[in-house]
Amino acid sequence: MTVGAQVKGCFSSVKSIEATLQLLIEKTNEEEQQKKFEQAKQIVAEVKKDLQQQVIKLTKEEPQYK
Repeated sequence: MTVGAQVKGCFSSVKSIEATLQLLIEKTNEEEQQKKFEQAKQIVAEVKKDLQQQVIKLTKEEPQYK
């Protein structure tokens, strides 16, 4: 598996985690738990943004990673 494929796979996993956290936020009735899930989602969103930039960079630098 190429580095590009691994980064893309990681990016997909992080997107899935972000979606799951959103579902937990919506389903949780306890305010404290919602806050914790929101904080986790913000951290995951930052990681997702960084990975997305890395995917774009790899795609530009190494066309075989498309």
